[in-house]
Amino acid sequence: MLELGCGAAEWSRALARRGARPTGLDNSPARLERAREECAAAGLEFPLVQGQAESVPLPDGSFDIVLSDWGATNFADPFAVVPEVARLLRPGGLFAFSGATPLSWCCIDEETDAFDERLHRDYFGMHRWETSDGSVEFNLPTGEWIRLFRANGLLVEDLIEVRPPEGAESPYRSPAETAFSRRWATEQIWRLRKSG
Repeated sequence: MLELGCGAAEWSRALARRGARPTGLDNSPARLERAREECAAAGLEFPLVQGQAESVPLPDGSFDIVLSDWGATNFADPFAVVPEVARLLRPGGLFAFSGATPLSWCCIDEETDAFDERLHRDYFGMHRWETSDGSVEFNLPTGEWIRLFRANGLLVEDLIEVRPPEGAESPYRSPAETAFSRRWATEQIWRLRKSG
């Protein structure tokens, strides 16, 4: 399996403990160094590759699974990443990734950096967002995601719009953001299968 935008390779380490043969890919040398330290501390060893998700330096058909948990699929152009994932997957392979919903992009107020009940940007035409802190994120309207998957031989098995249960707490979200996410989907998980 390949973890795109692996950071400290948390998922790769967890899955390696369950018998997976992971490879972690990240564009940041500092994040990969942290991944190496964490792997050494855990007594695990697997390939950690520096590279961009848009152009992975690995052969076609190398993986049964490609996953990204709020990783490269959010910070690299999907029009380059999705074809690259399709190239890397074997027929029947699984592509699973999580990230922000298009609705969350529409409802975030850049001045307060918080969700609210107003629409702040257009749904149609979304693609690249340069945030006020200087980072760049990517997203697409749902229909555009589906057309991009189909054009690259990826079939949608599921789209999970994450809804936190009552009483849930998050280390990544404020209580107000968590409450907002109980009413409107702000996170999604796609599960896709390569045809063939």
